[in-house]
Amino acid sequence: MFSISLGDDGAELRPLEPWRAEEFLAHMDRGRQFVGQYIGLADAVTDLASSRAFLRAYAEKAAADTARIYGVWVDGKLVGGVLFRTMDIEHGTAEAGCWLEPAAVGRGLVTRAARVIIDWAVEERGIHRVEWLVSAENQASVAVARRLGMTKDGVLRASYPHRGARHDVEVWSVLAPEWRAGKQNA
Repeated sequence: MFSISLGDDGAELRPLEPWRAEEFLAHMDRGRQFVGQYIGLADAVTDLASSRAFLRAYAEKAAADTARIYGVWVDGKLVGGVLFRTMDIEHGTAEAGCWLEPAAVGRGLVTRAARVIIDWAVEERGIHRVEWLVSAENQASVAVARRLGMTKDGVLRASYPHRGARHDVEVWSVLAPEWRAGKQNA
């Protein structure tokens, strides 16, 4: 297994694999209310069986080269993650996303982790367009999209049903040439 340092604060990015189901469930239990405000992950992972099934599904998608999931650990504790919810290598598109438990917020972990996976997707896999779909109410995630140098493409009005309400979804994206230019200017 590999890990990638996300800085000198003990933060690491690692694959989030099925054998980590218990750790993933404990992490979801710590952050369930916070994570579940805007995304369905907290509702999908509720017990050990669903945790295993969720991670197994991503392992199968990784094997099929259609998605990836990574955890963010700080000092050996899983505190969040980033993923490619979808990857279409043939068309050069991917949708990235993230989540964090409350104790990890405000440290730049998601931005740093997302930079690693986006750079890999663009430079190693030939992805041309990386999208970031976010509830319009989730200003922390919108701020990550901005820090990643993404452009707001528009709003999908009332397109995301979550916990009994429909939410507007902002679509942000970065294209490979923009990504590369942003890296050179950083």
